[in-house]
Amino acid sequence: MKIRFGYVATALDLWDASPSKTLTFTRYSKLPKNERMDTLKWVTAQNLTHTKRILYYNIAHEIELYRFSSGLVPLATHPEVMWDFITPFKKEWKELGQLIQKFQIRPSFHPNQFTLFTSPRDEVTDNAVKDMEYHYKMLQAMNGLEKGVINIHIGGAYGDKETSLIRFHGNLKKLPDTIKKHMTLENDDKTYNVEETLLVCEQENVPMVLDYHHFMANKGEIALEDFLPRIFDTWNHPKNVPKVHISSPKSEKEYRSHSDFVSLEFVLPFLKIAKELNQDFDIMIEAKQKNLAMQRLVEEVASIRGVKRITSAAVEW
Repeated sequence: MKIRFGYVATALDLWDASPSKTLTFTRYSKLPKNERMDTLKWVTAQNLTHTKRILYYNIAHEIELYRFSSGLVPLATHPEVMWDFITPFKKEWKELGQLIQKFQIRPSFHPNQFTLFTSPRDEVTDNAVKDMEYHYKMLQAMNGLEKGVINIHIGGAYGDKETSLIRFHGNLKKLPDTIKKHMTLENDDKTYNVEETLLVCEQENVPMVLDYHHFMANKGEIALEDFLPRIFDTWNHPKNVPKVHISSPKSEKEYRSHSDFVSLEFVLPFLKIAKELNQDFDIMIEAKQKNLAMQRLVEEVASIRGVKRITSAAVEW
C-alpha cells in the first residue's frame, strides 16, 4: 500500500511566497478606473509567480500532491468585475501546467464554504456554479484536468436535511457535466456525515473525499471500517487514487479547529483501518503548519514498524 502526502497552498519555509495575495472590491472600487485592471493583473501575476516557486519547492521535496489556492485570482467571480484572467497570463498558466505534467503533480482546489448546492435561493446556486467554473478554468489553463479535482461540501441543512438533499440533487443539474466530472464531495464536521455524503456521491457518481477529522467530530454510531471500502470505490468513476483529508483537533475544547501539526496518535486508527484494504491512496494535510506539518507526519508514519519511506513525501506499508 502506497500513501502519498501533500499540503495546502503555501510552503511556509519559502520567504514571501503567498499565492493568495488579494485585492478587495472596496479597494478596487477606490482606484482610478484606468488603474483597476493593471492592479488586478499585478496581484494575480504575483500569485502565479509564487505558485510557480511553490511547485519548484514541491518538486525538490518530491511532493506529488498539492492543493492550489482558490485565491489565485482576485475578484475572478465578482459580478461587477468578472474579468478574463486566462488570456493575459497564458504563458504563466502554461508554465504551471508543464511542471504539473512533467513531475506528475496531482492538483486540486477546495472552494470556500459558500460554494454549495443546497440553498433554496437561486442566486446562491448560480454563484456556486460560477465559482466551480472559475476553478475549472484554472485547472484547464494549467492542463491539470486529467488528475485535477475540485472538492466541495454538500452544504447546509436549512433545518430539514431530507428536503435539502433533494434540493442538492436538483440544483446540481445546473452544473455543466464537464465540470461535475472533476467534482468531489467531502463529509462535514457538523452536518452531513460520512454515510450521508457517501450516499450522495454514489447517487451522483461523484468521488468522495473522506475527511477523518470531520468524521471523528461527526460520526454518530458509524464504524468507519464499514464504509471505507465503499468510499474508496467511488474513485473508480473516473479511475483515480482515492484522496483523504487529515488534520487533528486543536484541543478538546476546540475539537473542530485544526491544530498546527497532525497528531499521529489521532490518525493512527484510520491508517490501520486503511491498511486492511491494502489500496494506494493520497493524504492531504490540512494542518495550520501546512508543509511543515506534512513533513513531520511523514517522518512519524515512516517510523512505524513495517512502514518504508520511499520518497520525501510517500511511504509504503
